[in-house]
Amino acid sequence: MLSDKLYMQEALMLARRAAEEGETPVGAVVVKKSTGEIIGRGYNRRETAKSPLAHAEIMALDEASRKLGGWRVIDSVLYVTLEPCPMCAGAIINSRIDKVVYGASDKKAGSCGSVVNLFELDYNHKPEIVSGVMEEECAGVLSEFFKELRKTKVPYKKKNPN
Repeated sequence: MLSDKLYMQEALMLARRAAEEGETPVGAVVVKKSTGEIIGRGYNRRETAKSPLAHAEIMALDEASRKLGGWRVIDSVLYVTLEPCPMCAGAIINSRIDKVVYGASDKKAGSCGSVVNLFELDYNHKPEIVSGVMEEECAGVLSEFFKELRKTKVPYKKKNPN
C-alpha cells in the first residue's frame, strides 16, 4: 500500500532543493505501485536549464520512462507538490500514469481542477486525481520562497513608452 504522505515528503525534499538552487520550489516523484519503488525524481529547473520544459513533473516522468525502458509509465503514481500545469497534464496523459497526487492547488495554471481539469476531457487516458496531500506544507514552501524572493529582487518597473 502506497503512503501518500511518505512520497509527498520525498517530493517536498526535492522542492526544497529547487529553492536552494534559486528555482521555484516544485518537486515530483514517480512511484511504481506494485513495488513502492521511486522510479523517477524531478524538481523545477527552468532557470538553470534555461528551458520552459524543465518542470518537476517532466523531469520525474523522463527519468521513470528511461528506467522502465519505454514511454508508458503504467502501474505508477506521480506525487507532485504543486498542481500540474497544462504542459505537465499533457505529459501525464501521454505517459499513461495511473494516478496524480498533488499538494498545493495552482489557481493560475492548475490543470487538474483549479483552472481546468484536462483529465476530464475526451483524451484516451484519464488518470485518477488526489489533491490536497500535505497541502499546507507544499504551499508553505512556495510562499516562503516568493516572500524571500521579493525581499532580494528589485521590483520590475514597466518602461514608459514615451
